[in-house]
Amino acid sequence: MKNNLTLIATFLLSTIGMFGQELSIDAEIRPRTEYLHGFQDPTAKDAEPSFFTTQRTALKATFKDENFSSYISLQDVSTWGDRPQLATTDGSSFRIQEGWARLGFGDGWAVKLGRQPLSYDDQRILGALGWAQQARTHDAALLQYGKDGFALDAGFSFNQNGPSNFNTSYTPSGPGVPVFQYKTLQFLRLHKKWETFSGSFLFLNNGFQDAALPIDPANPDSGNDPTPGVSQRQTTGVHLKYKEGAFGLSVNGYYQFGEFSKTLDIAGYLGAIDMTYKTGSTLLGLGFETISGDDKTTTDKTEAFFPLFGTNHKFNGFMDYFYVGRHANNVGLNDFNAKAVFKTGEKSKLLTKIHYFTAAEQLNDLDTNLATEIDLVFTQKIKPYITLNIGYSHAFVGDGLNQLPNRRGPGTGGALTPGAEGDTNNWGWAMLTIKPNLIKWKKTATP
Repeated sequence: MKNNLTLIATFLLSTIGMFGQELSIDAEIRPRTEYLHGFQDPTAKDAEPSFFTTQRTALKATFKDENFSSYISLQDVSTWGDRPQLATTDGSSFRIQEGWARLGFGDGWAVKLGRQPLSYDDQRILGALGWAQQARTHDAALLQYGKDGFALDAGFSFNQNGPSNFNTSYTPSGPGVPVFQYKTLQFLRLHKKWETFSGSFLFLNNGFQDAALPIDPANPDSGNDPTPGVSQRQTTGVHLKYKEGAFGLSVNGYYQFGEFSKTLDIAGYLGAIDMTYKTGSTLLGLGFETISGDDKTTTDKTEAFFPLFGTNHKFNGFMDYFYVGRHANNVGLNDFNAKAVFKTGEKSKLLTKIHYFTAAEQLNDLDTNLATEIDLVFTQKIKPYITLNIGYSHAFVGDGLNQLPNRRGPGTGGALTPGAEGDTNNWGWAMLTIKPNLIKWKKTATP
């Protein structure tokens, strides 16, 4: 067996040299230890903090040719202690995270097929969600074009639970079924870059499988449809970016419309502006984002925007109170924020950021003050392939957040029991990212 593997490896490497191809095999080991006391939801009365370590372990292979490339990532996400020491199996956390191929066919055009991340611009609507240990991928086909600073991506996806001889009904599963687990996806993204300015336009359509509504046996003519349909939801907008010297500016504007479900329409918006200025080695920033909330006086639609498949942990505070498994179809959000990034050494920096959150939509007698949050993240480059991150976040929760309905309480899946005045809501973490290159082979084509 060992001799066979040696022969196969020798043949592959010699073939690569013959045709001028490239092969790179990389690893990733990323343990993250976390202390949570009020992360995602405000601390409930008498709730004990949690403490655990999760780890992403991945093996990645990249193959490149003159007009072809492919990528495969095998990944395991685990919690330290989730496998007994003498276990003969390892559960179901191991999976093929990515597996795609890209074929170019001249003059800037290409197709890309397979399981892949969809990540564009600042990742507000479509992002890889790299912070999450499992990250996010889509099963999709892309038509791509790129030339002279212009890029076009058209994407398509049609999801099924498995092969079937009859119908195409889809039963979504996993977290965030109403907003994440689509049946169909189509999008068009256009991007143009100039010397100091760049702009992107996005149109995204998602089809979500409706639940079947059985006919009432007592009233066969009631009109209820036992065959589920698909609710089509659209999101469109722009991302603009300007950079001149030490000054930077970015703007987001998106509108969401169509059908939230079989019986409910949607009409929501997101707007954001971020300004940065670099003085010496320090980067300063000011930002504001508003996300529309649901107007409870209307019953035929929701006005609450949801940022769909973005890297939402990156926005609205690292405590993840909003739009990371929380806050869908709720009162919306206004996020006033300021940041400073200090260079603390040749290979280290410190991010400090403060957010002030208010509700974008009034709900009964709700206090619109939701929370104030402070985020700190220290980054130290240890080696070119090793990075240490240490973070601490502290939230001063307002009455409004505790009053919100449908806030998930610890271990209950239901409403949150508000904490007493002065309860501490904080989160600390340390993460070591190790990404060594194991094999890199490149050789020009043999004449």
